[in-house]
Amino acid sequence: MILAIDIGNSNVTLGLYTDGHWAHFHRLPTKTDQQSAMFYQMGCTSWLMEQGIEAGAIEQVVVSTVVPALKRTFVQLSRHLFGQEALLVAPEIYQHLQLKIDRPEELGTDLFANAVAAHYLHRQDCIIVDFGTALTFTVVDRKGQLLGVSIAPGLKTAIGALFQKTAQLPEVPLQMPESAIGRDTVQAIQSGILVGYVGLVRHMLSSIRAEVGEQYMAVATGGLSAILHPLETDFDTIDPHLTLDGLRIIAEETTKNLTT
Repeated sequence: MILAIDIGNSNVTLGLYTDGHWAHFHRLPTKTDQQSAMFYQMGCTSWLMEQGIEAGAIEQVVVSTVVPALKRTFVQLSRHLFGQEALLVAPEIYQHLQLKIDRPEELGTDLFANAVAAHYLHRQDCIIVDFGTALTFTVVDRKGQLLGVSIAPGLKTAIGALFQKTAQLPEVPLQMPESAIGRDTVQAIQSGILVGYVGLVRHMLSSIRAEVGEQYMAVATGGLSAILHPLETDFDTIDPHLTLDGLRIIAEETTKNLTT
């Protein structure tokens, strides 16, 4: 059984993979205060107890983090709860993906995991659109070459920025409005952000394909990938667990290399 942990800026997503499928998922908020170690230990322990899973059943722990402050926390958690050395994802531990970018050390390990999963599962030219705290576009070709990334503020980030930086605009739910013309403040923000992001995603996909080729399939992932309903037909596949699949593939391939 593999425990995959994706530590993002907003949430920590955990998945248990066994017998060829994802059996359980859990999500915790990202916390970096002095109580975070205890918070995550209790959260993981409670989750596993609810699922009836003993810590000893976890055979491998693989971790991706874009929050450096939590790396040590989860390394220690893996040792303490599971008696395992966590596999920390980095490009150098998985050699089947080539990074054709200027500064490979700056690539987020979540985006690396996305590219690994897309290439491994589809074996086609892909544009991976991850709807998270940031909205990212990762381009990987069928040869396993990561060609580059584009980054924009995510949906929650954009709405949160309006709420924080303006005196009279409220924080609103992430819900597609019926009209592009808002009739009140909430609708106006939903229209400007959500309808606007539909156009942003479509334009980015079009611009990227104009550079690399129209044959590139579009893969959507991330916790917010299901919100922008008008984009459903723009994607060849929507895979909310793509990042965890990337972590799982890296863990399996690393183990395979160590035993051969």
